[in-house]
Amino acid sequence: MSYKSLQACITDLEKHGHLIRIKEEVDPYLQMAAIHLRVFEHGGPAILFENVKGSKFPAVSNLFGTLERSKFIFRDSLDKVKTLVELKSDPLKAIKHPFKYANVALTALSALPMKVGKNAQVNFAKCRISDIPQIVNWPKDGGPFVTMPQVYTEDIDKPGIMNANLGMYRIQLAGNDYILNKEIGLHYQLHRGIGVHQTKANAKGQPLKVSIFVGGPPSHPVAAVMPLPEGLSEMTFAGALGNRRFRYFYDEEGFCISADADFVITGTVMPHDNKPEGPFGDHLGYYSLKHPFPLLKVHNVYHRKDAIWSFTVVGRPPQEDTSFGALIHEITGSAIPKEIPGLHAVNAVDAAGVHPLLFAIGSERYTPYSNERRPQEILTIANHILGKGQLSLAKYLFITSKEDDPKLDVNDIGGFLKHILQRIDLSRDLHFYTNTSIDTLDYSGSGLNSGSKVAVAVAGEIKRELWAELPADFILPRPFANFKMVMPGVLAVKVPKNIKHSDTPLIFEILEEELGDTDLDGLPLMVLCDDADFTAQNLNNFVWVTFTRSNPSHDIYGINSFIENKHWGCKGPLIIDARIKPHHAPVLEKDPEVEKLVDKMGEKGGTLYGII
Repeated sequence: MSYKSLQACITDLEKHGHLIRIKEEVDPYLQMAAIHLRVFEHGGPAILFENVKGSKFPAVSNLFGTLERSKFIFRDSLDKVKTLVELKSDPLKAIKHPFKYANVALTALSALPMKVGKNAQVNFAKCRISDIPQIVNWPKDGGPFVTMPQVYTEDIDKPGIMNANLGMYRIQLAGNDYILNKEIGLHYQLHRGIGVHQTKANAKGQPLKVSIFVGGPPSHPVAAVMPLPEGLSEMTFAGALGNRRFRYFYDEEGFCISADADFVITGTVMPHDNKPEGPFGDHLGYYSLKHPFPLLKVHNVYHRKDAIWSFTVVGRPPQEDTSFGALIHEITGSAIPKEIPGLHAVNAVDAAGVHPLLFAIGSERYTPYSNERRPQEILTIANHILGKGQLSLAKYLFITSKEDDPKLDVNDIGGFLKHILQRIDLSRDLHFYTNTSIDTLDYSGSGLNSGSKVAVAVAGEIKRELWAELPADFILPRPFANFKMVMPGVLAVKVPKNIKHSDTPLIFEILEEELGDTDLDGLPLMVLCDDADFTAQNLNNFVWVTFTRSNPSHDIYGINSFIENKHWGCKGPLIIDARIKPHHAPVLEKDPEVEKLVDKMGEKGGTLYGII
C-alpha cells in the first residue's frame, strides 16, 4: 500500500482487523510496555493507545509484531523491493534479462527522494521533549527512550540526502544528567553510518547536525534498520518499499525534515561532547549499563497536528524486533550469501540475542592432501563472515559444510547443533580470536566493546553417536549434584551458588581429575550454569544462557585440554562456563504489580479480553 502517513496505515490496519484501540488512560511508565509485551507474546494486533498519561499525543506499537502483518502492510511493493535488492547485489541479472527487470529499475528511479517546498512546514507545530509520551519500558531504565527512531545525518564532506545516513539508534529523552527539553542522549556503535559522519565532523571541529524522525509511513522505520547493499540509499529504499517518494525539506536552521514524519527532533552533537546514557533494557535480555555517549543539544521539536508517537519494546527475544528481522530476511535473505563466495546460508540466532551466535553453511571444495575431509574452505568463509558488517559482532560462529548434509537448515537450532556435535573434532576445530571487539551491549567480555570470538568449523563424516540420555552409572564429582540433559550430546550442570567465580580454576581441576579417564565421547558439550532446570527446559533457554553469558577466550574449557603450536584444543568434553559473572549486566525482569494490571485488562470485559 502507498501510505501517506502513519495515520493512513493505522486506519488500514484497523479496517482489516489488525489493530485494537485502548481508550482508557495508560501509564507510560512500565504499563504501556507491559501491555505491548503481553499482546506480542500472544501474536496479537497492533495497539493504538489513545489516552497516554501526561501527554496529549496518542501512541502506537506492535505495527510489525508479526511477519504476516508486515507483509500485509507492504503487500503491493514487497516483491518488487526484494528484486531491487537482489539486483543491487547482482547487477548482471538486469543486463542478461533487461525486459524482465525493466519495471524494477523504473521503481528505483521513481523512488528517489523528493524535495518539497518550505510551505510543507505549515503542517508542523512545535512542542517540547517533555510533551512527548515519556515511555519507560523496564524498571531499571535510566529514563524514557525513543525506541522506533529514524536518525538522519549527512556527510559533512558530501552534504545532501543522497549521501545521508538513516539509522535506528536509541535515544534517551530524559533522566541522568540531561537538562530536560534541552539535551538528549544518542547511543550507537562506532561502525554505524552516523559514527562515520560524526568522526568527520569531529576532525573538522564542527557540530554534527542530527534530525530524528518518529512515525511517518511504515516504510521509513524499516528503511532505517535495513542492511542495504552499498550505494542503495535508505531514503530511496523507503520510497520503493512504501510506493511513495521520501519527501523532505530543510528548516530555517538547515536541518533536514521528513515531511511525512509525525515528529522531528533536531539538534547538534559537538565534538567529544558526551554524557552518561542508560541503563536500558536491551535485546540481549539484559540491561546495557550507563556509559558516556554523544550528547545532542536540542534545537526544535516539530510535530504534525495529528501526530501519533510510534514505539516498540525490546528485551529477551523474541520481541517485535524479531519480526523486524524476519522481514529483513524476507527482503534480503539471498543477498548476504551472494556477497561471500562459497557461503550458502547464515543465521544470526534470534533466541541467543542475535549478535552472540551465528550458524552458517558453506562449501568445502578444497582438495585435501589426505583422504580425510577437514575444514579448509569454510575457515576462509568464516573469516569473511566475521568481517562483514553487523555479523562482525558475533562471538560464536558455528560453520559447517553443505556437502556433508545438503538438507541442513541454519534455522533449525536443534538439528544444526546435532550436526555439529556429531562431527566436531575438539582437538582441531576451535579457532579463537582474542582481544578483539564485541557488541557494545554484550557485557560477557572483559570490558566495554572488548572480548573474544571463536569460530567452530566442522566438516567430515559423523564421528560419534550422541548420548540421548545419561548412562545409568554416570556421576559428576561433588559438589555438582544437579545436572540435566538439554539435547543429545549436551549436559547443563548447575554450579552451587556458594562456589565463588574466583574459584573457577578449582572447578575445572576437580572435573578434569574425576573425568579425565572417563569415556565421554557421546557427551561433547557441557554447560556450567546457575539453573540447570531452566537451561535445559528448551533450546531457546539453552542458547540464550550459553551464548549471552560467556566470553569464549575466558569461559571455554575442556577435559584434557592442550596447547600445540599456539592452537588450543581438548580431548573432550568441551565445557562452557555460562554462569552470570559479577561484571555482567542485570537480567531484565518484569514488575509484578504492573503485570497484575495487565492481567485485569485480559479478564472478561477488559480491553484485552480474548487477545491475551
